[in-house]
Amino acid sequence: MAKRVVPSAFPAPFVATPAQFGAAVRAARTASGMTLEETALALGVAKQTLQSLERGTSSVGLALALRVAHALGVAVLVAPASRRRALENLVRSQTQAGSGDGGAERS
Repeated sequence: MAKRVVPSAFPAPFVATPAQFGAAVRAARTASGMTLEETALALGVAKQTLQSLERGTSSVGLALALRVAHALGVAVLVAPASRRRALENLVRSQTQAGSGDGGAERS
């Protein structure tokens, strides 16, 4: 019997902690309907490694974290902190324009 995967909500788009990054990876994985086991097998990593990345509790290397994020369709944007407010406003306006729900924010 196949396991049922319950989609997780994506976190805010500006990630400041390993746990927030892991939440984005988990949200992408669950949105695809893949279990931890299936994803780990497809990416060639240990289930425990993927689980640690999603929880933000382990020192998973940056190269591996970026590879997993890319494989699951999670974009990573790097910009100067001084531009954060402008980028937040841009992302918010694009999200609201494309949401079709009056701009309600998602958590």
